[in-house]
Amino acid sequence: MRPKCKGTKRDGSQCGSYPIEGGAVCRMHGGGAPAVKAAAARRAAEAKAAAEMEAAAVTLGLPVDIDPAKALLDEIAVTYGHVQWLRLKVQELGADELVWGRTQTDQGVGPQGPVDTTTEKAGPNTWYDLYMREREHLVKVSAAALRAGIEERRIKIAEDQGTLVAAVLQRILAALNLSPEQWAEVPTIVPRELRALSAVE
Repeated sequence: MRPKCKGTKRDGSQCGSYPIEGGAVCRMHGGGAPAVKAAAARRAAEAKAAAEMEAAAVTLGLPVDIDPAKALLDEIAVTYGHVQWLRLKVQELGADELVWGRTQTDQGVGPQGPVDTTTEKAGPNTWYDLYMREREHLVKVSAAALRAGIEERRIKIAEDQGTLVAAVLQRILAALNLSPEQWAEVPTIVPRELRALSAVE
C-alpha cells in the first residue's frame, strides 16, 4: 500500500494526501520546494535503477561463485561441442549452399493482397557463419585458458567432452525429424541450453 504524506494537519492529525514521487511529503507540506523535489527525484531514480537491476538478475541469472579455471574449461567444452556439431551441419551442405541461399521469406496478406515471396542471394550460409564464429570464440577461450596457466591436458579433456556432446546432439536432432521452422530455432536453443547445463555442473 502506498504510504501517505508524513506532514500533519493543523489539528495534529496526519495528512491524508500522497507524497510526491520519491518523497515523504506532499506539495502542501514542502514537497514543492526545489531542494525537496531534487532529493525526491534522486531517490526515485535510485529506486528505478534498483528495480531494473533486480529484473536483470531474474532474466540473466543470479551471480554464482565459480573457480575461474573451471569457468574457462566449461566454456571450452561447450564451445568445442558447438564447433563439432556445426561442422557436421556444414558438411551436410552442398557446395552451392555455402555461398547462395534463402535470405528472406515473406508470407501473409499485404496491401495488394496475399504475399508469398522468397528472396535468395549470394552470401555465407547461416550454418557456415555460425560455425566460423564459434571457431573464433573457441580460439579466444582456449588462449585465455593457456594465459591463465591451465595445462593443455585439462583443455584437451574439455574439448573431448565437447565432442561427445556434439555427437549426442547430432543423433538426437536427426532422430526427431524436425521441421524447417524447428531447425531454424536450433542455433538459438542448443547453445543456450548447453551453457545453462554447464552453469549448474
